[in-house]
Amino acid sequence: MNERILALDIGDRRIGIAVTDPTRTIASPVEVLTRVGWGPDVRRITELCRQYDTVEVLSGLPLNMDGSEGFQAAKVREFCAQLEKAGLKVYYQDERLTTVTAEEALLEDNMSRQDRKGHVDKVAAAVILRQWLDEQV
Repeated sequence: MNERILALDIGDRRIGIAVTDPTRTIASPVEVLTRVGWGPDVRRITELCRQYDTVEVLSGLPLNMDGSEGFQAAKVREFCAQLEKAGLKVYYQDERLTTVTAEEALLEDNMSRQDRKGHVDKVAAAVILRQWLDEQV
């Protein structure tokens, strides 16, 4: 397998984005996309997929603590349906507690609260991607 995968942490206001290396060994944060609307958001993600030469996207799926899907998960699936219409292959990964893990990692780096706010979503996307990669082995 020699293809990257782009990972998304989809929120109402921002989308955190991470990507693997071509061998799918390393998950790296890329950017935080401020949500504008489905059209522009999908275009930016497809642009990043072209840049990283992939058609595969991993989306975090915000499950309830009991493992069921709620309102937020439905919104993520709706958005990902738009990505699929744009020709991308979408996979899902349970994202419970990934933002907490990302916050803790940024705190360990002594990052200020204001700086953490601008990075936490892309670090959460990298955490989601790392968990998915670990499960693929």
